Amino acid sequence: MDIRHRIYENEEATLSKYATLAKHTKGRVHPMEESPVRTEFMRDRDRITHSESFRMLKDKTQVFINPSESRFRTRLTHTLEVSQIARTISRALRLNDDLTEAIALGHDLGHTPFGHAGERALAKKVSFEHNRQSRRVVEKLEGGRGLNLTFEVRDGILNHKRSTTPATLEGFAVNMADKIAYINHDIDDSVRAGIITVEDLPRGPISVLGYTHGQRINTMITDIVEISADTGRVFMSDRVKNATDELRTYMFETVYMNSAAMEEEEKVNTVIDMLFDYYRNHLNELPAVYAGNIDEDGPDVCVADYIASMSDRCAVERFEELFVPHNWTHL
Repeated sequence: MDIRHRIYENEEATLSKYATLAKHTKGRVHPMEESPVRTEFMRDRDRITHSESFRMLKDKTQVFINPSESRFRTRLTHTLEVSQIARTISRALRLNDDLTEAIALGHDLGHTPFGHAGERALAKKVSFEHNRQSRRVVEKLEGGRGLNLTFEVRDGILNHKRSTTPATLEGFAVNMADKIAYINHDIDDSVRAGIITVEDLPRGPISVLGYTHGQRINTMITDIVEISADTGRVFMSDRVKNATDELRTYMFETVYMNSAAMEEEEKVNTVIDMLFDYYRNHLNELPAVYAGNIDEDGPDVCVADYIASMSDRCAVERFEELFVPHNWTHL
C-alpha cells in the first residue's frame, strides 16, 4: 500500500463526518497521475507555495502602503497568519487541514499592489475583485497556464470573502480565519504605527474578546470551535460575532478609511490610473503571459491582470520609468 492510501485511511478513521476527504475530491480540470506520497490537496498546497504569485506577496501591502520597516505586515505575512489560524480551527473541528492550508495559502494570490487601495483604484477602471482575481491566477495566469488545482481549493479561494459561501467547511474555516487575522494584526500594526493606542479600542468588544492581541485571537478561535463542534457548520456565537463586528467597524472608521495610513491613497489612485491607461494604449508592451489572452478576455482585463500581478515596488518602478523625467546623460 502506498503512502497516499495510508493517508486516505487515516482521514477516514479520524476526520469528522463533515470533513472533505481527499479521496473524494471533485478533481482537476486537467487530470493528473496521482502521487504515491501526497493527496491531491497536499499537492495543491505545494503548488501554491512554489508559485511566483505566492512569492510576490512579500512585497504587497497589507494596510500600510509600501512600508519601509519590516515590522509591519505584508500580504505574505497576512497569508501565513490566516493559514495558521485556519489550520487551528480546522484541526480542532477534525476537518481536512491539508485542504484548509491550501485554500488559505492561495486566497490572496490575485491581490493588487498597495492592498485594498490598489484594488479600489483598479476597480474604477475594470470590474475587479481580488478573490475572483485569485481564482483567475490559479486557473489561468500563473505560469501562463494556471496551477490546475482541485475544485475544492479553487472554490475556497473564490469564496474566502465574508459575503460568499464556500462549498466546504474547510473553506468556511479560511473565511473565518481571514477575518480574525486581519482585524487583529491590523490593530497590532496600527498601534505600532502610532495611529491608535490600545486604550482607544472600544471597551465593549474588548471586554468580550480580550485586552491583548493573543487573547482576542484565542477567544475568537475557541468560540468557533466550541459552538461549531459536530454541527456541520463553522460559525461564531452571537456574543463573540457581535463584538468582532463592532471591532471591525471601529477599524474601518478609524484606520482603513480615515487615518494617516490612507494619506497615500490618492497617490495610489494616480499610479494605478496612469499605468492602466498607458498599457491600455501600448498593448504591445504587455508581457506575453498577459498579452496572449487579449483575444479571449479583452484588453482591459489583460491590462488589469498585469497591474494586479505587480508588487508595490514594481508598480512604483514602472511608474517612474514611464512618467518621471530621467537625468540626461551625454554619450
